[in-house]
Amino acid sequence: MKTWFSGFMQRTFTSLSIRNYRLFFYGQAISQTGSWAQTVAQGLLVLMLTGSGTALGIVTALQTIPVLILGAWGGVLVDRYPKRKLLYMTQIAGGLISLLIGVLVITNTIELWMVFFTSFLNGLIKVVDNPARQTFVREMVGNDHLVNAVSLNSMTMNLARVIGPAMAGVLVATVGIGECFILDGLSFGAVIFTLWKMREDELHPGRIVTRAKGQMREGWDYVRREPVIRNILIMMTIIGTFTYEFSVTLPLLAEFTFDNGASGYATLTSAMGVGAVIGGLYVAGKNRGSAAKLVSIAAMFGAAVVFVSFSPTFALAVLGMVVVGFFSISFTSLANSTIQLTSRPDMQGRVMSFWSMSFLGTTPIGGPIMGAVGEHAGARMALFLGGIAAFAAAGMGLYTMRLQRRTENRENIIEVAD
Repeated sequence: MKTWFSGFMQRTFTSLSIRNYRLFFYGQAISQTGSWAQTVAQGLLVLMLTGSGTALGIVTALQTIPVLILGAWGGVLVDRYPKRKLLYMTQIAGGLISLLIGVLVITNTIELWMVFFTSFLNGLIKVVDNPARQTFVREMVGNDHLVNAVSLNSMTMNLARVIGPAMAGVLVATVGIGECFILDGLSFGAVIFTLWKMREDELHPGRIVTRAKGQMREGWDYVRREPVIRNILIMMTIIGTFTYEFSVTLPLLAEFTFDNGASGYATLTSAMGVGAVIGGLYVAGKNRGSAAKLVSIAAMFGAAVVFVSFSPTFALAVLGMVVVGFFSISFTSLANSTIQLTSRPDMQGRVMSFWSMSFLGTTPIGGPIMGAVGEHAGARMALFLGGIAAFAAAGMGLYTMRLQRRTENRENIIEVAD
């Protein structure tokens, strides 16, 4: 038993044996916790200023619309410049914005337009930060440990999703909303410090692409030509648009279906976070994946969401959200690492920018759609449609995978005949 456990721990946390990644991992854990505390504080701030759910939705849209519109351009920048230097810039900019908002709140000079404006600035930062951060993981750990490192990263973010809001609740109750923004601003310093402490000679940097015309179009053409990358991005777009709208569907489920309000929403979200931590550890311990496995995980993810939509009691819904979290992180971790391992080194930034567009950039589209479904047809129907969307993504992936195999077999037969 002890030998099995030791082997499991070694496989699961193998990336932490790499010094640069270990530093990055700890810095991200601190920064993500601060970011989730800031997310809660921002929602409370907007409601305090306006009392409007619509204003809250606008803030969320302003943070994601830049990724949808400018994501491909951000990928070009990431391919042109060293990822570590770009991360220095994005972390400094993000930290300064949070500190600024914190000061404005504490001095009672904050206005709604300032929240809108800084939310849009944060969205612009994400255009570069997301693909830079994703591709930098590969530069730290190489190909052999990429699945493990991506899974641990996702697990850390979900732990932060549980710890950060709890920390925000304590801060708001004891000192105030502004201090949550100050905490977030300071937490960016952890990432900046870990980037500074890294050993450059132990990184595995990809080739820097020389500036030239048509590089964004080249990225689109590359994605269309590569069936594995193309199919994963299509699957992620479907799931990102309709299934990953839990910030819309879960509050409706808690409030109007189970009559549990804010505490019910927090419980459902925490349950998903717990499942995601377990799933992250599971995937990290596997260190490998396949297209067939990705399709099956997408189908099980959809089945778990459908189960929650039909749950007759709140307790069963909470249990179902643990399973949802497990398969959610399993899908994103495996899909993320697969397209990174499949893509050419000089296309990493552009490919991962399309990933960010599929994952985050779809929120301004899917959020209003699922919100409208939840409002007029009920939260259960909205969740059910999200589950069906995951099934559809799995079906599309299975179909294209089989079609690709038939094409390859046909080509092999022709080569043998020749």
